[in-house]
Amino acid sequence: MGEHVHVGEIVPNFEVETFDPRKGDFGKVSLESLKQAKKWTVLVFYPADYTFVCPTELADVAEKHKDLAAAGAEVISISTDTKFVHLAWHREEKLLKGLSFLMGADPTGKVSRLFGVYDEATGLALRGTFVISPEGKLVSSEVNFYNVGRSAAELLRKVTASVHCAAYPEEACPANWSKGGKTLKPGAGLVGRVAEALGR
Repeated sequence: MGEHVHVGEIVPNFEVETFDPRKGDFGKVSLESLKQAKKWTVLVFYPADYTFVCPTELADVAEKHKDLAAAGAEVISISTDTKFVHLAWHREEKLLKGLSFLMGADPTGKVSRLFGVYDEATGLALRGTFVISPEGKLVSSEVNFYNVGRSAAELLRKVTASVHCAAYPEEACPANWSKGGKTLKPGAGLVGRVAEALGR
């Protein structure tokens, strides 16, 4: 799959053409414009329009989109289909009726390659989810094979935790942390005493 951006690295600028279900029209979005707007960027790569697991995943993300947007995130789903196919699929597939995030088109596979999810054998993208901070740093990466769908609830948890840690850099979020939960403050006093810090 070649060299690609890794967690902890700054993501190079990219731009994709989009279909916007809210407006029923086409456009473009770039990482640079989202950084300027101080947005967290959530990319949800999926193999192809008019397939089977994909609409269930996008519908799942759509259910959490309001919460993701409230956390300051811009969600963009991306496949190697064109923006025209996105429009047609959105019109046809009932599961997509609730979509209010941008659908990005990556027909050359350039952006999919940047994130290491482009499958040279098929020309499709694996199920990759990436969270990019407003400064442009890749803070989260999840990649599944074609046959296993993802969880938007877990995506929301990761975004919320990343937003929290950006606001409170001296803190860290433990397993299954959710908003309002106990965080950890790494330091010498915490070594071997994590259970006590979590009240266990």
